[in-house]
Amino acid sequence: MELFELLKALLLGFVEGMTEFAPVSSTGHLIIVDDMWLKTEEFLGNYPAITFKIVIQLGSILAVVVVFWKRLFSLVGLYKIDGQKMNKRFNLLHVIVGMLPAVILGFAFKDLIDDYLFRVETVIVALVAGAILMIIADKFGPKKPRVQSLDQISYRQAFTVGLVQCLSLWPGFSRSGATISGGVLFGMNHRTAADFTFIMAVPIMMGASLVSVMKNWEYMSMDHISFYIVGFLSAFIFSLISIRFFLKLISKIKLVPFAIYRIILAVILAAIVFL
Repeated sequence: MELFELLKALLLGFVEGMTEFAPVSSTGHLIIVDDMWLKTEEFLGNYPAITFKIVIQLGSILAVVVVFWKRLFSLVGLYKIDGQKMNKRFNLLHVIVGMLPAVILGFAFKDLIDDYLFRVETVIVALVAGAILMIIADKFGPKKPRVQSLDQISYRQAFTVGLVQCLSLWPGFSRSGATISGGVLFGMNHRTAADFTFIMAVPIMMGASLVSVMKNWEYMSMDHISFYIVGFLSAFIFSLISIRFFLKLISKIKLVPFAIYRIILAVILAAIVFL
């Protein structure tokens, strides 16, 4: 595979890694960079290009596992966090309760979502809608959040955040944008809402990605393996950087600056498409 094509994989991994967990919509960014500019589908083919986007998403998931390995291992009994009381700690049931609504709706409406919402026009609307929710969360969320850590999250809060997460089934809305906004509106501080978002993303994204990889396995070719590897490693490395940076940033600037950025992105995307 030529160097220029590998540079495309590196760039797409960068875009995926830097946008997957920030509340700005990785879908919107990949549409701009790939579908409108790099056009990997032209030399990979339709299904291999879809598979590539799944592979780089797995790189982002691995980065979350690296950053949150203690919490993730504690959920399955492989690590004990000092100071946690067994009856008052964040556990696997919180994650299951939080992800259940989106999993159910995702399976029920997958075909409709694929057929009608994976379009540039609907992504533009989703970018703006998600931005409005983020502004509402910052404006109307509690001034003194009662939930300051993961161990203070109740099952009810986990479920309500899970309900809000269903909005992220709309491509362009952003999973982290929806769940962090939901967490803030229902009493979490921004850092706790972000931590919960990232941890809950691991089983959801991993499950969806593995199903998609198996579905598209026959379209993977050894001719493209270097392209996949470069994209995967790029997404992993840049996800590590963006997650650590975002977790430090979110408590300071909250959601409104990201919302403004989303609106600007929607305007740019609309200009590219309609003008």
